[in-house]
Amino acid sequence: MFEHRQAFLDRREAGRQLGEELAKADWRDPVVLALPRGGVPVGFEVAKALHAPLDVLLVRKIGAPGHPEFAIGAVVDGKDPQLVVNEEAVLILGPSSDYLEAEKNRQLVEIERRRERYLGSRSPAPTEGRTVILVDDGIATGSTAKVALKALRRSAAGRVVLAVPVAPRSTVEALREEADEVICLSMPEPFHAVGLHYVDFEQTSDEEVIHLLKAAAVMPAEH
Repeated sequence: MFEHRQAFLDRREAGRQLGEELAKADWRDPVVLALPRGGVPVGFEVAKALHAPLDVLLVRKIGAPGHPEFAIGAVVDGKDPQLVVNEEAVLILGPSSDYLEAEKNRQLVEIERRRERYLGSRSPAPTEGRTVILVDDGIATGSTAKVALKALRRSAAGRVVLAVPVAPRSTVEALREEADEVICLSMPEPFHAVGLHYVDFEQTSDEEVIHLLKAAAVMPAEH
């Protein structure tokens, strides 16, 4: 674990360093799930280092009735897509079960559209009994990662690991409750924003995501 370090050159370089750190442990049948789009270049390098399959984990926010910018839950894709709700927000705002179901279905349509764009007809990677390593290019508040980890906990994964290049210490400590293990290379203080810890933090394009997922699909597996 590194307390302080210079900025990562780019996401691929951060992924290589994260992969080196993860490769020090013996993971049981690992699968790497990257949060798109920025997590995919990182996840590609991690998957390569671990000789593991790479997939994306798509998360779509559900907004409050009349206030779509205020998240009251999210839908997380996978073999069995999960609806994760913010219990406190639901208690306060009281959205109907019909509203939640309709929003869930609407977001599932968008998830399927994006998954088809990124992966064509490829099915989500199975996670049952496996070590699931959730990867992003960095974490600020951790809200998306928290939702994703909660959903993965329900998916019968053997072990759930969160791995990121950079995040604030307070967020890392909070997310330890949601994962079996959290690996973070750099926890600088003050933190400010993920992009400040990269030399090159250009937005990852859909085209790059598609290219890397295709390349990962033909990488040789470890025997």
